[in-house]
Amino acid sequence: MEKLNYDVIKKVGYDGYLLKEAPEKVMQFGEGNFLRAFVDYWFDLANEKADWNGKCCLVQPIAQGLSDMINEQEGLYTLYLRGSENGQKVDDKRVISSVSRCLNPYEKAGYEAMMELAASDELEIIVSNTTEAGIQYDPSCKKDDCPPSSFPAKLTQVLYHRYQAGKKGIIMLACELIDNNGKELLKCVNQYIEQWGLEDGFKKYVNEDCTFCGSLVDRIVPGRIRDEKEVAELEQKHGYTDPLLDVGEVFGVWVIEGDEKLNDVLPFKKAGLSDKVFVVPDMSPYKKRKVRILNGAHTGFVLGAYLAGENIVRDCMHDDVIKGFMNKMLYEEVIPTLPLDKDDLLKFAAAVSDRFNNPFVNHELMSISLNSTSKWKARNMPSFLEYVKEQGKLPVCLTMSLAAYIAFYSNDIQELTDAGLICRRPAGNEYTVSDDRWVLEFYYEHRDASAAELVHEVLTNKKMWDQDLTGIEGLEKAVIEDLEKIRREGAKAAYAGCL
Repeated sequence: MEKLNYDVIKKVGYDGYLLKEAPEKVMQFGEGNFLRAFVDYWFDLANEKADWNGKCCLVQPIAQGLSDMINEQEGLYTLYLRGSENGQKVDDKRVISSVSRCLNPYEKAGYEAMMELAASDELEIIVSNTTEAGIQYDPSCKKDDCPPSSFPAKLTQVLYHRYQAGKKGIIMLACELIDNNGKELLKCVNQYIEQWGLEDGFKKYVNEDCTFCGSLVDRIVPGRIRDEKEVAELEQKHGYTDPLLDVGEVFGVWVIEGDEKLNDVLPFKKAGLSDKVFVVPDMSPYKKRKVRILNGAHTGFVLGAYLAGENIVRDCMHDDVIKGFMNKMLYEEVIPTLPLDKDDLLKFAAAVSDRFNNPFVNHELMSISLNSTSKWKARNMPSFLEYVKEQGKLPVCLTMSLAAYIAFYSNDIQELTDAGLICRRPAGNEYTVSDDRWVLEFYYEHRDASAAELVHEVLTNKKMWDQDLTGIEGLEKAVIEDLEKIRREGAKAAYAGCL
């Protein structure tokens, strides 16, 4: 069977949207599963729905990558968006044609092609997702490296070449999962301008003519299909092989921070995608929405759910008690504390239930449990403190989630190993708690403490919470009672008691 390319897709009679030739308007640093299921998908829809007529030229951020495979398939690949939407199973296939080619700048020809594109009249946008470690200043990078190792240094070279060619400034869309990703990237570029002694005119070009936007990306991308039998069945159905086949969840939102005028260049509003990809002056409320509702829901219910015998997020959504606990926490305790339109928040929370109920993803509770101390502090504690401040009382479910966190970290502790803290579930099987070493050592040292003693030590631990939580009226007593109930009656009964 032949590999996917434009001739093959024509032969098999594919009747979906395709665009073979168009100017390269986007330079994209990163060619992995996420960007191809997210950014390139939105640009593909813009081509179809707004006649944007643009292509994305991908650049490998590291020496080993997918450039050969992508070029062999002429930029084409199959994308499946799978999940649950309004309670209905979704399994949509689309062949993405927004990618023109992929450059490897670690080869001479690829580096030269990157610089040629940098000076192009058609180039308007640069996108990046080079992992959380990608936006870092590395002083060992030199102006004449071909290429320098760090992404911000490569970007500085690209922008300098564009500046020297007298071309207009670009829009930079950073997608890395760090706070203030656009501002941090600009800061690194300015450091290279200083280090390399580049002229003031270029510094002005970067900081005034170019627009560095932060952005918030939200789509779970499992990537490749691991079931070989399913892969073989899909190849038969498609009539071609596609080693670049990608899979993402159907839900997707891209929040871009910047001026409304960006919509004159970005094609998403014209394509009718304003509910999925949109520009806002401040994305922090949307980040707060994601962290407190989506991530906060995970950390808020999974630890108790695991002790109650569940293993996968989807199964929790089919348990009336656990789902009821999550919903009460979100709708009555979290959403009222958030500074966004209530209808928007309710829609987002409803989408969370659909996402957790994705029939195609087996999201394990134990994988979510990693580093739950810092996660509870970042995801749940702000909602908890806001609720106490606004309502003058304790939020029942968030208080129980704190007790469930303590229960998970202290349930029948067996030993502390290099791998983590070994505990035992009520059902009898052992599980490994993974967190910072000092957290694990704390729980191991308190393994023989009573519920009251342990809760006191946890709540007064300022290293964990940056404050003494026993100062919150009634909290210590409530958490002790909740922890004792979890230990005595089980986590599910404790959750049921909150409803």
